[in-house]
Amino acid sequence: MAEKTYPVLSRRQIEGLIADGRAVFILDQYVIKADPWLKYHPGGDKAILHMVGRDATVEITAFHSPGARQQMNRYRIGRIEGRWTNFIPPIQGGKFRPLSAHVDAEDDSEECDQTSTETTSNSSSRDVSPVFDSPEPAIRQRRAVDGMPTSASTSSVSSVEADDDGMSYLDTITRAKTTLDLEKYPSLDSATQDAIVAKYRDLGQRIKEEGLYQCNYGAYAIEATRYSILFGLALLFLHWGWYVASAVCLGAFWHQLVFTAHDAGHMGITHDFHTDTVIGIIIADFLGGLSIGWWKRNHNVHHLVTNAPEHDPDIEHMPFMAVSHRFFQSMRSTYYDHVMEYDTFAKIMLRIQPYTYYILLLFGRLNLYRLSWDYLIMGRGPRKGPAWWHRWLEITGQIFFWTWYFYGILYLSIPNNWDRFVFFLISHMVPMPVHAQICLSHFAMSTTDMGPHESFPQKMLRTTMDVDCPQWLDFFHGGLQFQVIHHLYPRIPRHNLRRAQKLVQEFCNEVGIPYALYGFVDGNKRVVGTLAEVSRQAAILAKCQKVISESDDPIHGHHH
Repeated sequence: MAEKTYPVLSRRQIEGLIADGRAVFILDQYVIKADPWLKYHPGGDKAILHMVGRDATVEITAFHSPGARQQMNRYRIGRIEGRWTNFIPPIQGGKFRPLSAHVDAEDDSEECDQTSTETTSNSSSRDVSPVFDSPEPAIRQRRAVDGMPTSASTSSVSSVEADDDGMSYLDTITRAKTTLDLEKYPSLDSATQDAIVAKYRDLGQRIKEEGLYQCNYGAYAIEATRYSILFGLALLFLHWGWYVASAVCLGAFWHQLVFTAHDAGHMGITHDFHTDTVIGIIIADFLGGLSIGWWKRNHNVHHLVTNAPEHDPDIEHMPFMAVSHRFFQSMRSTYYDHVMEYDTFAKIMLRIQPYTYYILLLFGRLNLYRLSWDYLIMGRGPRKGPAWWHRWLEITGQIFFWTWYFYGILYLSIPNNWDRFVFFLISHMVPMPVHAQICLSHFAMSTTDMGPHESFPQKMLRTTMDVDCPQWLDFFHGGLQFQVIHHLYPRIPRHNLRRAQKLVQEFCNEVGIPYALYGFVDGNKRVVGTLAEVSRQAAILAKCQKVISESDDPIHGHHH
């Protein structure tokens, strides 16, 4: 049977489709219209929306099995010729021109392309970038990969005049950090980024050939044994009336379970969607009280837009914490669909965040309960399609969890309210290290907006760090110490990540991208240092605003 042929779609036609609200992206040189699949996507609609207008081939390959990619072929509507230049997706603020009688649909001239790129690059939900949106960019030269010709990148070195809200000072900090990133990482020109992607694909093929996608089930047998011992000890100590010891063991049990739920959520165990999902639901919902569906929706977006303050839910913790001064602008979260207000309470909390950071992490699990129930009750996951039944299995798991934990343990097995309270508190505080481990990988890394042309592997390496630890401690970190490798290749089973680390380090050396590796203590110092820096910036902003408010001249802050 002859393979179906598809029409060649011009950039202008694709822009028109997106302007009409279509969820269109590029996959293997084919144009995919994903509108029918949005509400069925098990990983959530937001992940797809962040790919609209982009060549999503690298990201889709990293996240999906070959079978899942094959299923996407049914949504092909056309193909493109040549290299695709990314738009900024509408969810990120990209603006698109609809097709009209005044604009020829076939007009794909250089002028049209240039206008499209500028329109979507400069019109964004983000605040004006002091680097990429500068009206008078300065040109600098940057090294390229493997001696390829360098091309110009833009950065602003212009001075900033005082404004009426104190933000100009903070913008100078943004410029400085962005300039540092531009100097530290390879050029954003297409030749350099394409070379990085080509070597990244070669590395992926090598990882596959060395069998690193094959799950080590013997390692999971050891994991299951550890989980059983911890849960058994929790029940034994509970029976003996040693409530504190029981709570510690139960908290450690939950801490360890998170790692295997994470593996299952990425289809890193059996590589079968439904099988790994059921494993994840049993572990997360039935045993841990957390929704694996919520985690998938949240985590997929995190992997795609890592450390983007407006878009990455894993760094959106207002009003309690902020890792960038951009949160002072009360920006809108595209994930939560609400404005993260920088109000009076936020100003107080951010001023003391270096001191409250670990305290807040002690209660992080309570917030995950809230997010899980919001996801399930509000039906934010797919209600139709292959994953329609996951929500109901999860709700069953939630009922099961709250029955055995609240009724079976807290109510029936512990005799008084004080001991119940202490048991609840300790069991929920002990898993705190997993929250610290998650934050450790990203909080101290770059939050710079480098524009739509940065390649997926460079973005992951720029925004993620690994933790250096001895092999015997791998069980404690559960694979989260290899977040760089995991972000590059999310479906590698975690017990193979250490073997992949050397290959990734060689890749980084070859393409000239720094590989961030810190010890656990040093990494935590960097995180607290980042929080302290933002806290100082908040204090400076408050002082500027106070001076301006007390001044007769709201523009320059001078008394007359």
